[in-house]
Amino acid sequence: MLEQLPRRQIEELRAPSVTDLVFDTLYRQVVELKIEPGTKLSEAEVSKLMGVSRQPVRDAFYRLSQLGFLLVRPQRATTVTQISVRAVHEARFVRTALELETVRAAAARLEKPQIQELDALIDEQRKAVKAGDKVLFHELDDDFHRRICHMSGHGYTWKLIRDYKAHMDRVRYLSLSFGAELALNDHIALMDALRVHDVEGAATVIREHLSRISGIIGRIRESHGQYFLDEE
Repeated sequence: MLEQLPRRQIEELRAPSVTDLVFDTLYRQVVELKIEPGTKLSEAEVSKLMGVSRQPVRDAFYRLSQLGFLLVRPQRATTVTQISVRAVHEARFVRTALELETVRAAAARLEKPQIQELDALIDEQRKAVKAGDKVLFHELDDDFHRRICHMSGHGYTWKLIRDYKAHMDRVRYLSLSFGAELALNDHIALMDALRVHDVEGAATVIREHLSRISGIIGRIRESHGQYFLDEE
């Protein structure tokens, strides 16, 4: 007869691995441009700085390369990739397709406690915008979209969305210096639709919200041209 795992062992299995922690740290630093495009990264240096062995760093590098953040080549330096406009547009298309359906599903089923939870998150976003804290707003923005995915009953889509939206994240982060309040207003409009179970209204808002990146990418490229890949 099968035996249950001890609760402590289950909790340990659920805890993030060293690779996860290294990946999350590097992911955040690349998105926030603390590690700029073109920067060379060394497994040995990163493992020394983070106080971990080289294997989790190697695994994290591989995951970041799969997302398109790192260019890993044998016998050559690993570098942070430049931003590809083409990849950003492709990521927006995929993300929009997925979130249209999760938002529709959420609008049809959200109940009062879930609405209150999202409203509280909107209040935190307001505070972040007022404080000019774009790092915090970026985190709250992701949390808002993530929670809607889970509340829709399709939480498994968030990993897909996170992976595909990676190409958008650096542009999104750069846009927050002038676009955080606009993003907040979109979230408020989405809440208005979700609150009254307006399925198609919510879909319209999320489509417009995610399409804004197409209109701002040129402005970002003008001021941060060194971050972008020359694809002409």
